[in-house]
Amino acid sequence: MKKPKSLVRGDKVAVISLSSGMLGENFAKHELDLGLKRIKEFGIVPVIMPNVLKGIEYLKNHPESRAQDLKDAFYDTSIKGIICAIGGDDTYRTLPYLMEDKDFINAVHISPKLFTGFSDTTINHLMFYKLGMATFYGPNFVCDLAELDKEMLPYTRKEFWKYFKNYNENYIESSNVWYEERTDFSVDVVGNARVEHFEERGYEVLQGRGRFNGRLLGGCLESLYDILTNTRYDDEKGICEKYGLFPSLDEWKNKILFIETCEEKPEPEVFEKELIALKSTGIFNAINGIIIGKPQDEQYYEEYKEIYYKIIENKDLPIIYNVNFGHAYPRCIIPYGIETEIDLDKKTIKFKESFFQ
Repeated sequence: MKKPKSLVRGDKVAVISLSSGMLGENFAKHELDLGLKRIKEFGIVPVIMPNVLKGIEYLKNHPESRAQDLKDAFYDTSIKGIICAIGGDDTYRTLPYLMEDKDFINAVHISPKLFTGFSDTTINHLMFYKLGMATFYGPNFVCDLAELDKEMLPYTRKEFWKYFKNYNENYIESSNVWYEERTDFSVDVVGNARVEHFEERGYEVLQGRGRFNGRLLGGCLESLYDILTNTRYDDEKGICEKYGLFPSLDEWKNKILFIETCEEKPEPEVFEKELIALKSTGIFNAINGIIIGKPQDEQYYEEYKEIYYKIIENKDLPIIYNVNFGHAYPRCIIPYGIETEIDLDKKTIKFKESFFQ
């Protein structure tokens, strides 16, 4: 995997919208302003790509424009990093404009760049994985940099510093608090704190003992399910298969699967169906272990655990649960393709190599 360079003060970072165009709507203007302010506080320079602020309807109807922003961010040698605005549900529609563009693919190979986002951005992470570039399942613009409290959530802010040169922390620790998702995102609540809870569980070992190693690969369960089925869009499975987006069974060998559930908080029956679809690919017999993210708001926390036991069946597969990534708050950074060691007895997650060149 080709690794990007870490960020340094003064670097330009592009803000792009690869699915939802909400950042361009008037109702999100306060979030746009907050996110830009926070980027600058890190000492880096935000670059809003040309199509980002054209709104929900325009970007919905013009996936080629979303893709063009990503291409232009790679073509611009002064841009060192790329931050996704938010997720969405039709990122796959950018694939034909990216995977059939030799200039774009060449740019990715020649000049890999830091790329961060989560949720339906899973699509682009798997695309970059296929192209051989390491990316980061981590903070995005709206959910993290534009946090409506007076500051970014402290744990997430500390994680974001991992994108910078000379920040050498090589592990993920459990946050000692977790936060509920907001129900009001309006300008009226700017400066208001989230509802906060003490983390009573920390990392939970669902099965296994000792240590296991592997390179990280995964994403949002709902996005993976959509890749494997036509449940959401009739053409998604076909397009993703055309470009070989879901890794082959050989590619899953000796990997550590990281997986989490989205803000829809799927009911247990739906969650079970999604997990069965993932199991049908055979990956649970190929991987070295699983890291599972905390469910948002701890919804169905215990029910999901029981379904993992029921569906996975492979009792020799190590599983660690309740890790701070994905849709729950706060969130850490999960680097694609990086060799990682999990010690189940000590409940530690450590990276065995640098994220960057």
